[in-house]
Amino acid sequence: MPEPTSPGGPAAAGVATAWRREKARYRPSRRETVFLVLAGIFLTHALLGEVVGGKLVRVGGYVMSVGVVPWPIVFVTTDLVNEYYGPKAVRRLTLLAVALILYAFLILWACIEIPAADISPVDDGAFRTVYGQSLWIIGGSVTAFAASQLVDAVVFVVARAATGGRLLWLRAVGSTVVSQFIDTFVINAIAFGLPGRLTGAQVIELSITNYTYKFVIALLTLPLIYLGHAAVDRYFEADARSAA
Repeated sequence: MPEPTSPGGPAAAGVATAWRREKARYRPSRRETVFLVLAGIFLTHALLGEVVGGKLVRVGGYVMSVGVVPWPIVFVTTDLVNEYYGPKAVRRLTLLAVALILYAFLILWACIEIPAADISPVDDGAFRTVYGQSLWIIGGSVTAFAASQLVDAVVFVVARAATGGRLLWLRAVGSTVVSQFIDTFVINAIAFGLPGRLTGAQVIELSITNYTYKFVIALLTLPLIYLGHAAVDRYFEADARSAA
């Protein structure tokens, strides 16, 4: 938006100065911008995982939920937030994600209970089958997600302290391996075991497959973590140079 101008004089200069101050006041810092971007990516992929997780597919003869597809990005953003903003930021982001997941639960439940029109291409039965399973997944996720993300943050910080800030790959993979073990087994037990959709043996098989996928993906996403780390460092360094 262009600055307001006037023919000239002290009044015009005062208006221009006030305008610049207002613009500077509401301009986010680079740290704030990076956090908002990472938080937005994190929350979007976490919610997507809840909504699509009811669909099970076979990969190489093994059954897994498509809800694990968005999770590699969740791993990357969690580690980057932890690296630059600390475990407290991860905890706050986790609590926000849990609150939004619960909000999504309420919206889905309300939409399921509203009767479909007779001309609707999606009837109540089909809608309930798809999104009703999402309610169970969300219920399991609220428990599993909160626990796993908090564990992830703790393991990440402990690993960073133990390595003196070196070996980014070790703390990134280690925190993901531990936290996702908790997340995977808890969510599948609640989402598919409690409603009787799968037997106990099937829940264990599904959990092992999902966990194996997440473990492999944690290794494959290491380059993304290093790239993200380098990009954020350059972005912050540019800000420091401009302020100097």
